[in-house]
Amino acid sequence: MGARKSKDGLRKWMWMILGVVVALQLYFVRELLAAFALFVLGFGLIAGVIMAFYMMQKTWEAGLGRVLASQNSWVLATRRGITFAEEWARRPIRRSGPEATSNI
Repeated sequence: MGARKSKDGLRKWMWMILGVVVALQLYFVRELLAAFALFVLGFGLIAGVIMAFYMMQKTWEAGLGRVLASQNSWVLATRRGITFAEEWARRPIRRSGPEATSNI
């Protein structure tokens, strides 16, 4: 009868150890799924920010294209002003006085 009792005790310990191993595996899988969910949220947030910037840039580009294609008087005046400023910026600087004749 003593051998039977020790056999039951070993079986009991075996099932407890097996239960602990299964519980640890379930906990580990749950932690891995939680980490995966956090990574998905993080990368989703980064992708959302990038998409928002991309859409803002495309919207700005389309809006600016429409403004530049329009024939409103204020747009035409602004274009003339920008053209004048560009031409004025390309002109060489003419110095007067003794610095104008020196070779630099």
